[in-house]
This record gives sequence, structure tokens and C-alpha cells, in this order.
Amino acid sequence: MCGIVGILGQHEAAPILVDALRRLEYRGYDSAGIATVDEGKLGRRRAVGKLVNLADLLMHEPITGKSGIGHTRWATHGAPTVVNSHPHRARNVAVVHNGIIENFKELRDELTAGGIIFETETDTETVVQLCMTYLDQGMSPVDAADATIKRLEGAYALCFLFEGEDDLLIAARKGSPLAIGHGDNEMFVGSDALALAPMTDKVTYLEEGDWAVLTRTSLEIRNAKGKIANRDMRVIPVEANTADKGVYKHYMMKEIAEQPTVLADAIHKYTDPQSGQITVPDLDLDFSKIDKITMVACGTAYLACNVAKYWFEQVARLPAEIDVASEFRYREPPMSKNSLALFVSQSGETADTLAALRYCSGNVAKTIAVVNVAESSISRESDISLPIHAGVEIGVASTKAFTCQLVALAALVISAARERGELTAEAEVEIKKSLDALPGLINQTLQQKEKIDKVTNKLSKASDALFLGRGAMYPLALEGALKLKEISYIHAEGYASGELKHGPIALVDENMPVIVLAPKDALFDKTVSNMQEVMARNGKVLLVTDQDGADEASDGVWKTIVMPPVHDMLAPILYAVPAQLLAYYTAVRKGTDVDQPRNLAKSVTVE
Repeated sequence: MCGIVGILGQHEAAPILVDALRRLEYRGYDSAGIATVDEGKLGRRRAVGKLVNLADLLMHEPITGKSGIGHTRWATHGAPTVVNSHPHRARNVAVVHNGIIENFKELRDELTAGGIIFETETDTETVVQLCMTYLDQGMSPVDAADATIKRLEGAYALCFLFEGEDDLLIAARKGSPLAIGHGDNEMFVGSDALALAPMTDKVTYLEEGDWAVLTRTSLEIRNAKGKIANRDMRVIPVEANTADKGVYKHYMMKEIAEQPTVLADAIHKYTDPQSGQITVPDLDLDFSKIDKITMVACGTAYLACNVAKYWFEQVARLPAEIDVASEFRYREPPMSKNSLALFVSQSGETADTLAALRYCSGNVAKTIAVVNVAESSISRESDISLPIHAGVEIGVASTKAFTCQLVALAALVISAARERGELTAEAEVEIKKSLDALPGLINQTLQQKEKIDKVTNKLSKASDALFLGRGAMYPLALEGALKLKEISYIHAEGYASGELKHGPIALVDENMPVIVLAPKDALFDKTVSNMQEVMARNGKVLLVTDQDGADEASDGVWKTIVMPPVHDMLAPILYAVPAQLLAYYTAVRKGTDVDQPRNLAKSVTVE
């Protein structure tokens, strides 16, 4: 889950490396470092903590050179210390690495037996020490890197820099993403195109098992079998890779506020211009022949799948199952040629989800990706790709990507329901009209942010919280709880309201905030009954409902947030917004790091 960057440039590399790492800091911020080659000499600087600490160090201890590599770390092997920070170096070679070398202990024991002394606790040091032993045997840098890569097992994106070689980088990819950027007599390496956006919009993505030799004027890519492999160079729109906070204090608040705009764009992209119907462009699929859909994802994307399960089964009458990606392939589920497998990932590089996709490929009718990054591995390896059109999302706690995932999934559900004959024309028109109104309803909800902020004055003092919902609002309860604990560090759990009396109600007392997500729908009365059980035990209920629900059930609750009325199917999208705002303002009041909460990274590219 680390971010890496490499430069063969025409200007001093250090400031460019640091700027690129800022764009990758969402991938890790336990430590950061850079290495450069200047007049043949390899130099290195590393610092623990946020990237600003490295920037400060470079002010006092600068290094020069127009060739270099950089790294921002999310620790796996070894604590976040300077000695464990990347780049790792063994005399004449330095390496940055994203991933996990699974056979590092075996290699380390072999090297130790040969007299090599290790300095760090990391798996990555094995890579540089192994490469240096090959250099000591007289191999060229290219041959030494090749020999090293062949010995590695596990997942990695690697970039090698060598002393005495100011016009050479070697990059390799297995399991972790890596992009090559093309400039004018310059070449770049990055974990994703976002890091490279200020330098170039021309990008080549390495495929699984590829390794590449870069100079300022050339790129040679070889595949896992060592054969020359031609990979397409793609032009990435610059606006797709730009991100700044604008007038907002945090990326998360900016991304919450962007939801009316990005959702309107997503809805437009999934609307047929001729018929006005919600549709999925280029969907080469006959839903009438599909008997089941399996959805696989992690984290917030997994909760989006939970919402979609209700939709697929209730609207399209298509049986659906969901699995956490990290568990899916290990239980070896049998797959049917009449089923679909759908994979949801913001980054499109989530390691567990990608592995699940590869398990399903060839064993189902079609694989479908719901992703935010069109050029990602999951998108490229799926039969069908549904972009969510959320734009760049930097905040670790997903907000606009979650709601845009739901729009893309809703479009797929509606297409399936129409094709299966389960959706009347009148019902479809009503859903489409409600979808078109959704960005405006979110704008109305955002206008209540000051009221929601006041609620968090007490919520921020709680040590625990419960979120309740029924039907498709149950996954929203899970999502609300996840958001709160992710960024405020308050322990929070989400439950189906009817499950409360089967155990969790034992936690309820006068100090326990209970957030109830309950639009006035077919399950509202049952939710209110569960809410009354909480209030009878002195629980503090925060009721999030529409005006009809507030009129009927607000008596005795601690606080009420009144939402605009919305179509039942689309309520989970709208009600995600107050859940996001509750988490955001609670975290701000507690003074936690909203955009980069402790122990978390945005793109999870290791198992």
C-alpha cells in the first residue's frame, strides 16, 4: 500500500520527487524517502512520519541529481523507523517497493549464510542485498535486477536505481500496479498516473509480470517469460489526475461537497441520449440467461455491494450473494457458467479483489468491474467495466466514490430488471425521474451541515455508538459506523434494527448514542418499534428521517435530522451524506487526522 515514483529527468530530481510523493501520500504516510544519483554517486534521505518531515530534512540536508526514486510507506514488515524506511540501499543499488516479498525469510537466510549483514526488519532489504550480490558477481545492473526479480515470490512493484548509472531505472510489477510516464527526453515511474500528472499525460501501464528498462530516450518492456512485450501508450486527460483541496480544510469535506456534481455526471453517463432510459453503454450481456450474481469487494465497496444485493433481488429478481474479497477465493466457491461475478473497487487495484477476479475469470458468464480508475488492473482484466465517474478521491474515508458506485450499480440493476421483464415502464420512469432529482436532494442535505456539526458536539465525546437500519438502510448503518470509527476512532457498530434485541441492546445506556437511519418506507414502523426499545433503556437516539417520519416518530428522541423525501430505492444514496457529515464533524471536533487516519491507507494493494 506504499507509493513509489522514479525520475530520469532534465532538472533536479529531489523537489520533483517530493511533489510526486505528495500526490501519492494517500497510499502511505508512516515514513518517506528519496534517493538520487549525482555524478555517479548515490545519495539518500529518509524521514519518519508525514512527507513534510522529509521535506524539512531536505531543506537542511539537500541531495542533488537529475535521476532518482522516492517512496511513501505504509508499514508491513518492520516498524515505521528511519532504518526501515525506503529507499533501501546496499552499497551500489537502491530500491523502492510496494507489496510483500513472501519468500524474503528464505532469501534472507541464504544471504546471511553468505556473510551479508542486514540492517532492517523489512522484506524489501532482501531485494537490494540480493541484487548487490549479483552485481558483485560481475553482472550488469540490468542482468542483476533481472536475476533478482526472478527469485522473488509474492506481490511487488519495484524501481531500482544504481550508483554510476544516471540514465537507468529498472521497474517491475507483479500484483501491485506500476505506470511508466513518457516525457521529452525524460522518463518516469509511478504507482499510478496521479503521481505523474504534473510531468506527463502519456502513460504505459505494466502488465502482470512485466519488467522494464528505462533510459531518458528509451523504454524496453519484457513480460514474465522474458520476451519483449509491446504495451500501449495511453494519453490520460490531465483534468482526470488533478486534485487539490480548493477552499476546503480537508479533502474529505471537498469530496462530500462534490457529490451533487459527480453524481449528476454519473447519472448523465448512464442515461441513453435517445430513449432517456437508464442504461449501461456497451453492455454485451443477456440478463435473461443469468441465474445468479456474485459480488466481491472490500471495505466501503463491500457495503455498496450489500445495498446492491437488495436492489438486484427486489427490483431485478436476480439472486445475489456477496463476499469479502479477502475470504472469497480461499473458501473456493463453485462458480456457474450462468452466473455473473461483479467486483467493486475505487482504485481498481485492491489486491484481494483482483485475486478474486482472477479466480472467477473463465468460470462465469462474464466478469464485471465497477471502478473509479478506468485504466486500473481490475478494469482491464474484467470482461465489462463500469466506470463510476467520481473523479479523483484523495481522502482515505471514501465518500463520493461510494455514492457513485451505488449509481453505477443502480444502472446495472435497472438494465437487468428491464431485460428480465421485472420492471414496468411506469416504474422505470419514476426511478429515472427520482435519479435526476437526486443531486438536488443531496444539495439540500448539505445545507444542513451546520446542524449536523452541532450534533457532533456530544457525539464526539462518546466512546461507542450504534447505527441502526432496516432493509437497504442496514448496509447504510454499517457504512455510517465504518465512517465514524475510521476517522474519529470512536468504536461504532452497525446493525439491522431487528437484530438489536438479539444481543446488542445489552450495550445501550444513557451514554450510548444510537443513530437510526429510517426514511418513511415500508419498514419504517418496524424500525420505530426497535427505536422505542432503545429509548426505553435511556439510549440517546439520533433519528435521521424525512418530514413524514419526523412527524410520526420524533417524540422523545435526542435529535432529529430531517431529510428530503426520496424514492425508496435511492434512499441509501441520499442517506449516505448525513452519515458522512456526522463522521467528518466528529473527527474534526476530536482533532484527528481526517484525510489520513492512523493505520489506514487509501489504496490497499497488499493482501
